[in-house]
Amino acid sequence: MAKLIKKRSEKTGLPPGALIHIGEKKTEKARITIIDYDEMQLQEKEAASVEACIPFKDKSRNTVTWINVDGLHQVELVENLCKCFEVHHLITEDILNTDQRPKIEEFEGYLYIILKMFCYNGKENVLITEQVSLILGPNFVLSFQENTRDDFRMIRERIGTGKGRIRKMGADHLAYCLIDIIVDNYFLVLEALGEKIELLEEKLVVYPTPEVLHTIYTLKRDMLLLRKSIWPLREMINKLERGECALFKESTTIYLKDVYDHTIHVIDTLETFREVVSGMLEIYLSSMSNRMNAVIKVLTMIATIFMPLTFIAGVYGMNFRFMPELQWRWGYPAVLLVMATVGISMAIYFRRKKWI
Repeated sequence: MAKLIKKRSEKTGLPPGALIHIGEKKTEKARITIIDYDEMQLQEKEAASVEACIPFKDKSRNTVTWINVDGLHQVELVENLCKCFEVHHLITEDILNTDQRPKIEEFEGYLYIILKMFCYNGKENVLITEQVSLILGPNFVLSFQENTRDDFRMIRERIGTGKGRIRKMGADHLAYCLIDIIVDNYFLVLEALGEKIELLEEKLVVYPTPEVLHTIYTLKRDMLLLRKSIWPLREMINKLERGECALFKESTTIYLKDVYDHTIHVIDTLETFREVVSGMLEIYLSSMSNRMNAVIKVLTMIATIFMPLTFIAGVYGMNFRFMPELQWRWGYPAVLLVMATVGISMAIYFRRKKWI
C-alpha cells in the first residue's frame, strides 16, 4: 500500500539544506546515464562517477545533454552532481526529500521541477509512486529518479532513432517530453484502477464481504494519493504554458497546452472515480445493513411464531395436581394439534402481510 506521508523524523532539528535521503532505502548501486545529442550526432554512455559529467556542464556547448540518475539513496553522488552543475544546496535537499509536492521553482540559470510518477502493480494490487526531479538548464537536463526502472525508455528510443522533433530542438523540448510521458502514464494507472473498480462493483452487488470493504478503502487511499500529486501539477503546467519561465521557448510552450489538456482530463477522470468509490462504500454499508435487517426480521418472525407455542407448553408443563385434561386420553395429541394450528396460522398471516 502506498504511503500518504513519509517519515521525516531523521531531519528533525537539522539546519536547512541538510542532505538526508527521505524515502525507501535501496541496496543496489545508483546509476548515472549520459545522453549528449544534436540533430547530427548522438553520444550515450553510462558514467562510473560524477567526474564523467564535468565536460558536459559547459554552457557554450551546442549539443543537448541529458544526465539521468536512477536511485537517490547514494546521497554523496547526488550532492556531487548538483555541485558540479552549481545547483543550490536547498534544491539538492528537495531532490533527496521524496515527500515533496509537485512544484516548479526558477533560479538564475536553471529551472527546478518536481513531479510524481505512478505505476500500478496489477499482480499485487499496489500503487507504486516515486518522485521525479528535473533541473532544466540552457543546454542540459538533469533528471533524478528514486527507482531503477527505465520509465523514460521511450524517450531514449526516440532520441536514439532520431524520430520526431526531439533531436532538432533544445533542452526545453526534452524537459517537455519527460513531463509529457509522466502525465501520459497517469492514463495507464487510471485505466488499471477503472478496471478494478468495475470488478469491485460486480462483487459488491452480488456478495459484499469484508474483503470488498478492504479493497474499497485501499482504492480511496490510492485516489487520495493521486489527487494530492496531480492537482498541483495543473497549476505548474499552466505556469509553463503561459510562458512565465524564460528557459521554455515559445516553440515548446505550444506543446505544453496539450499536456495541460491531458492533465485536466486526468483530474476529471480521477474525480469521477473518487465519487464512484465513495458511492461504493455507501452501497456496501447499505447492503450490510439490509442483510442484518433481513436476518433480524427472520429471527423476529420465528420468535413471534414460537411465543404462543411456548406459552401453551409452559402452561401444560406446570406440576399442579388438579389440572384439566391431565387425565384425558387425547390430551397430548390435542395440545400438539393446537400448537401446530397456531404456528401455521401465524405463518400464513405473516405471508399474506408480505412480512416473510
